[in-house]
Amino acid sequence: MKLTWFGGTTLRMHIGGQILVMDAGAAPAEIDAVELVSGADAQFESRGDGVPGVDAARWKPRRPARLLDEGSDPETVAVFRAGQGATLVDAVGEPPLLLVTDALPVLGRWAGDAVVVLLGDGAALTGLGLGLLEASAPKLLVLGGSEADVDVAVAALRDRLDGTGLVALEPSMALEV
Repeated sequence: MKLTWFGGTTLRMHIGGQILVMDAGAAPAEIDAVELVSGADAQFESRGDGVPGVDAARWKPRRPARLLDEGSDPETVAVFRAGQGATLVDAVGEPPLLLVTDALPVLGRWAGDAVVVLLGDGAALTGLGLGLLEASAPKLLVLGGSEADVDVAVAALRDRLDGTGLVALEPSMALEV
């Protein structure tokens, strides 16, 4: 999985052999919109418009195909609306990817294996991060915000990680997970 954040809520993901772009229309003015979506297999909005909904508390990631099932159509990447401003990306063979721009949904057992990306200002990153770490300890917590906003969130979260990895995104720089 490779994540490239362009600022705000605009994110390009290489996951499960596909390229997905979230909030291409909200990209900063200096980002070439044509280049951003070039080669993308799918685009979606962080609000979840047009994306099927899922109950994040009961959802389970798909399992890889069994040998008996080999030769069937390859698994596609599935995108779900998991709540207000929360999008869940499921790619077989990859950890679940939860993208949160607004409210953290109630999460199921799968969250312990997840990569969770939080996007916002310092207060939002801190509030979402504290709520997440209280409810579940994901594999990796990824923060997207200005340097000052990330500093505020890291100061509040660092002593509560309990084994969760923590990284910050930098605009236009790819993060390989």
